Amino acid sequence: MAEHVVLFAGPMGSGKTTAIRSLSEIDVVSTEATNTDRATADKETTTVALDYGEITIDDVTKVRLYGVPGQKRFDFMWSILAGRARGLLLLINNDAPDSVALLIEYLNDFRELHARGAVVIGVTKSDVSETPSVAEYSAALTAAVPEQLIPVFTVDPRNTEEMRTLLLSLVASVEMRELLAPAPEKI
Repeated sequence: MAEHVVLFAGPMGSGKTTAIRSLSEIDVVSTEATNTDRATADKETTTVALDYGEITIDDVTKVRLYGVPGQKRFDFMWSILAGRARGLLLLINNDAPDSVALLIEYLNDFRELHARGAVVIGVTKSDVSETPSVAEYSAALTAAVPEQLIPVFTVDPRNTEEMRTLLLSLVASVEMRELLAPAPEKI
């Protein structure tokens, strides 16, 4: 069975835990604690180490879903969990101040992962704020990473089908990059 490790990243409140819960076929392992940064995201709890779930895509493909904390003070977990990952599902909440700059900032934080793997962007909370548009995110990505095509979707992390579409797009990108990667040189 093929196995993929996918990392869910993005700022606090972007929907990472919710997305993993909507996709996972197993009970999600969560490390939620009381949110002490209510100014950034007005929610009761926040992830402080990781979220973990699993989904079987078909008879031959299993995906391990890891969610990292959104707060930069927990960024040591980012590098720990990014080590095995081959795909980055980056969620950005559309109602965040300067969400386009925030997207580029998080993409830069995970540049090593997206350089060796694949990345897909999910824009959440588009029902709360209609702008920026998907086109604005795409333009910023093209300017920041012109050598890599990065798909951008608007999604509701509670919607299993929307999240499944995002995940399948990421898995397809990971598999395509692996297929097209040059073969290692023989010694």
